[in-house]
Amino acid sequence: MSRYCEQCGKAKPACICGWIQVIDAKTELWILQHPSEVKRAIGTARILTLSLPNAKLWVGEDFSDHDAINQLLADPQREAWVIYPGEDATPISQLAQGVAASNTTPSTETGDVGKAKIRTLILLDGTWKKAYKMWQLSENLHGLPTVALDNADNGNYRIRKSPKAQGVSTVEAGYLALIALEGPESETRFAPLLDVFNKMIEYQIQQMPAGVFEKNYLS
Repeated sequence: MSRYCEQCGKAKPACICGWIQVIDAKTELWILQHPSEVKRAIGTARILTLSLPNAKLWVGEDFSDHDAINQLLADPQREAWVIYPGEDATPISQLAQGVAASNTTPSTETGDVGKAKIRTLILLDGTWKKAYKMWQLSENLHGLPTVALDNADNGNYRIRKSPKAQGVSTVEAGYLALIALEGPESETRFAPLLDVFNKMIEYQIQQMPAGVFEKNYLS
């Protein structure tokens, strides 16, 4: 009998499935996960895929020749952005303004509000170093616009240090991106994503020997 939950992939005592709430999102999330993250006890990508019916996850390092991804990207009815803080990245607040405007602009042919395209955000799930390598190797992503989370403060990933001052976990990045694009009123709808994340973190802290968390993560 496996020690791991078949749904969330975590050790059964640390299973997060009981905390998951299914949430409707207008925006697709694709998570490209580095292989080193698959069995990580404190990984957060699974929170997104279990909570959001239109979230997809693929594992790899170089997605250049990934048939499923390339076929989806070729869909003319899809607009896709990569959440990656490069020099030319558009602040997500600016992108959100453009999305809101396009959703209310009448068609020049019919005068009706045009059919909205499929919005897709792509997250790279890995450490900063590994995400950078994934970005460099995956040439099919290079033609896509990049987006920076200008609504991100310091994350709550207390048991995993980040070299970036505003480093956030994958689930936090997904949450911030979704509320930016779907409006402030969506914060309550997407709040369960952070609830599961915080409960997972608290559980992991409770499993640590006395003083370990304070010594290694609060210093």
